[in-house]
Amino acid sequence: MATIAPLPKERIGAPLRAVVTGSDSGIGRAVAVALAGGGVDVGITYHTDESGAAHTAELARDRGAQAVVRQLDLDDLPTSTAAIDELAEELGGLDVLVNCAGTGSSQKAMDMDFDTWRHVLSVDLDGAFLCTQRAARHMIDAGRGGRVINITSVHEHAPKVGAAPYCAAKAGLGALTKVLALELAEHDITVNSVAPGEISTPMTGQDDADPREHPRPGLPLGRPGHADEVASVVAFLATPAAGYVTGSSYVVDGGMLLMGPQTSQLVGDESWRRPGAAQEVADV
Repeated sequence: MATIAPLPKERIGAPLRAVVTGSDSGIGRAVAVALAGGGVDVGITYHTDESGAAHTAELARDRGAQAVVRQLDLDDLPTSTAAIDELAEELGGLDVLVNCAGTGSSQKAMDMDFDTWRHVLSVDLDGAFLCTQRAARHMIDAGRGGRVINITSVHEHAPKVGAAPYCAAKAGLGALTKVLALELAEHDITVNSVAPGEISTPMTGQDDADPREHPRPGLPLGRPGHADEVASVVAFLATPAAGYVTGSSYVVDGGMLLMGPQTSQLVGDESWRRPGAAQEVADV
């Protein structure tokens, strides 16, 4: 039977330093806290919610990790991404980048102005690209490999009415993930995406909600997800156990993407053509 050579000693154990963008709340906070619980020091970024970022840092420190905070405005590109360098310097290096900062829209493409389109693309795609460039340079220079994990969405894979720039950005980030997986592999840097469905977070209007109390009959698992369930997948991808995984998209959606043919047979009117209609049904 063939044997697998052990990892070099310097690669054994979880990565020690991570930056999680958009970690002042929601999935980003859950990811930062999960990594901290695994012994990873974390850099936390926020756009406007400085107190939320401070709370995330407190939760990380409670788990024994170092936590440092910087503002990151992904509308101010490329200048603002210098925050990645600042965090890496303060942490003493960088092993993991999680691109979680994001925004969206709820408006049909034909009604949308160019500034709205560019804002979403800037934050969700351009920002992730530039943050990855800066983070990967630190990983390459250190020569220890690393991890880049992009938080996309089920809309990396499937469209949604009223979300043209969001879907375009997330699909683009999914493709960028694959290109970077090829290009950074020679440096032992893996690049993967995690694609959440409906998760109980401020972005879906369910801050700190218990997903089990919000039935979703249209989902096979019958409920929204919890941010911790997304964070668990991210935490796995950040470990040596995922060292042979790259260029993949991990869907965390309770089976949502499986429901296309099933759901289409049950739609009784054309309300789905309105932006936000699905959320209106979910809130009933």
